[in-house]
Amino acid sequence: MNMDEPFEQGPIRPPSEANSLLLRLTRNCPWNRCAFCRSYKDARFSLRGFEDIRHDIDNMAAIADRLRTLSVREGEKGRISEEIIRMVWDHHPFYGEYERTLAMWLYYGGESVFLQDADSLVMKTDDVITILQYLCRTFPSIRRITTYCRSHTAARKSVAELQGLKEAGLTRIHVGLESGSDRVLKMINKGATAAVHIAAGTRIKAAGISLSEYVIPGLGGMDYSRENASETARVINEIDPDFVRLRTLHVVQGTPLAEMMQKGVFTPPGDENILREIREFIYCLTGIGSTVVSDHILNLLEEVQGKMPDDKERILNAIDRYFALSEEKRRIFRLGRRRGLYRNLDDLSAGQTYQELQETVDYYEKQGKGFADKKISSIMNDYI
Repeated sequence: MNMDEPFEQGPIRPPSEANSLLLRLTRNCPWNRCAFCRSYKDARFSLRGFEDIRHDIDNMAAIADRLRTLSVREGEKGRISEEIIRMVWDHHPFYGEYERTLAMWLYYGGESVFLQDADSLVMKTDDVITILQYLCRTFPSIRRITTYCRSHTAARKSVAELQGLKEAGLTRIHVGLESGSDRVLKMINKGATAAVHIAAGTRIKAAGISLSEYVIPGLGGMDYSRENASETARVINEIDPDFVRLRTLHVVQGTPLAEMMQKGVFTPPGDENILREIREFIYCLTGIGSTVVSDHILNLLEEVQGKMPDDKERILNAIDRYFALSEEKRRIFRLGRRRGLYRNLDDLSAGQTYQELQETVDYYEKQGKGFADKKISSIMNDYI
């Protein structure tokens, strides 16, 4: 870390943590071998020391105090209002990214913190508890603290350890389950098995910590699509997490999975085959109260979300509604979705946007068989 910087932050966070303050406990990923991931490619993993982390927390607090002083001076009574946000963002060149980060966090309530990077709980439990306690003393407004954690790590924690983390302020753990198929997990070099995923998830739940499991439809390729759906559903049924977050597969260049694809040993399903896989996955979910979330642009249908079991039929009907469209309309919707113009099927209506998309699709189709699908899929590279 450059000591001229007031605090350090890592490269990624879940979309659901958009309004959270990012506090870095570890750098990069201790496993860093998953075939689909390049987030920490060529980056060494390291634990950060307590003094470095406390330095970050103290500097965050100092910046927050300066922002509150600015607010009082401007007649906003210490609140970080829209006016203060505009001043920090636009009118004061001596305010930089760190002030903007704290200003936005305080504007949204200053209540949520996300611990980075890929596996913060790989640290000793007592060390994490000490950090959480110091963080909460420094910022009494905090109500919610979340983190990523590998199943391999969580499965090695006792329920008592996890309960200690909860008592210190940890409220939610995000776990990359990816797949419940041992065959797929081995293929992607996940470093965990279905049994490990289940052990980790059930321990987190037993400790009373909210659990968010991420699954990747399409990760089994065409060969193991149905197995990926059914086995992942089986594991989710065993765990019954609070949230199941869908992350549609898009093979990223520079990853082992991309090399497997180039060698012809992995064939990724297209948008529609992945959607069929998602339907099978949803259909196989039974006996749980999880909330399925489709909160990523890579997912084709945002409608594929809701609480089990109440919304299960509605979700399945939304997928069936998509496949009931003509092939042309499905392609138009896919292009609109990938361009960020459509969010759900109700957006697919006659109008200027539809006409422009239709003209583009017609042009693509004239370029030859498969060109349109390839072009639409390529847009997804912009979201990785």
